[in-house]
Amino acid sequence: MRKTVLDVGNCQPDHSAIRQMLTRHFDVRVLQCDELSDAMQILNSESIDLVLINRKLDKDYSDGIDVLKGLKADSRFASIPMMLITNYSEVQDEAVEIGAIRGFGKLSLSSEETLNRLSGVLAP
Repeated sequence: MRKTVLDVGNCQPDHSAIRQMLTRHFDVRVLQCDELSDAMQILNSESIDLVLINRKLDKDYSDGIDVLKGLKADSRFASIPMMLITNYSEVQDEAVEIGAIRGFGKLSLSSEETLNRLSGVLAP
């Protein structure tokens, strides 16, 4: 069964690279939005299996960790698997403390480790 991923805060080139990687390895469709309010609107109307959040939102360079906190604080969305996209391990650690699954960085987009992490959520 096809799953749906929501990509929050990535610029168009990065979103395209992420979407290509995801659709190459998993049966998914990938939606995109810019910020927390957009994400909440989509989450209210779509069944989302995984939320990917950029460390710094392309729209205004605000912190993606704040999007994660906002989504995890809302009981309607708290149980949805979420990952932060960052190359910085200390920021990954912070995201995990908030309730995210350990994510990945853009430098390791197609690494075996990244694919394994994603498989935990997206594999059939």
